[in-house]
Amino acid sequence: MINSSSIDHSEIRSVCKSCSELVHRFLSSEDIEETRQSTQNQIKLSINIINDALNRHGIEEIALSFNGGKDCLVMLVLFLATLHDRADSEEIFEKLDKIPSVYVHVENSFKEVDDFVEDCRTHYHLDIIRLAPPLKNGFEKYLAKKPHIKAILVGIRRTDPYGENLTYYERTDHGWPDFMRVHPVLEWHYVQIWDFLRFLNIPYCPLYDLGYTSLGGTKNTCKNPSLMSTDSEGHKSYKPAYELVDDDLERLSRMT
Repeated sequence: MINSSSIDHSEIRSVCKSCSELVHRFLSSEDIEETRQSTQNQIKLSINIINDALNRHGIEEIALSFNGGKDCLVMLVLFLATLHDRADSEEIFEKLDKIPSVYVHVENSFKEVDDFVEDCRTHYHLDIIRLAPPLKNGFEKYLAKKPHIKAILVGIRRTDPYGENLTYYERTDHGWPDFMRVHPVLEWHYVQIWDFLRFLNIPYCPLYDLGYTSLGGTKNTCKNPSLMSTDSEGHKSYKPAYELVDDDLERLSRMT
């Protein structure tokens, strides 16, 4: 967090404005298709959650958990758009030149994921601290470096592991470092994530186009067998992740 008046805040203003324009373009779509309308409703709900978190904590106490995945990418774009659209946006931008973010990378991470996170760091002006797993230790180290952070936005969805019983706000417990977890995209479905990203042509990690639907490390992630096809000569190929429609099949990209 930078408070010096000597810092040029125009770049973070610009990227937030661009995200706002994207979100409003999606919301103004008059497509009557069911997925489009349901995604519009999810956007409005997520923005309400983000606004509430900002009202509770202020921009000074908020960070994002960002690992380059599709869900936290949607969350990031909505967060930046919300910053631009708030009545106190000028006050926010006077305090901000980059978005505080933590990347607790997985073991044996894909180079493509790491490269995409780096691209996002530059494009979206993220102040990313990269930390080693496990997640609990990573957050402990992050909060030791950033003790003013009281709430972290996390891109978990209801269908993810441990997401079934979550609420939009969950204070950590069971020996975790103390902070409020905020889950703005909790109720989004898989097809809604892709509807948002593809309609707006938002760049995403290229592994998704190769048939991966849920990204972990190189040793526990595979192309989703539900997307595999075999031609007449027996050659296998995989459709891109956005062609999957069933939430329950998303995690077939993870090996147990």
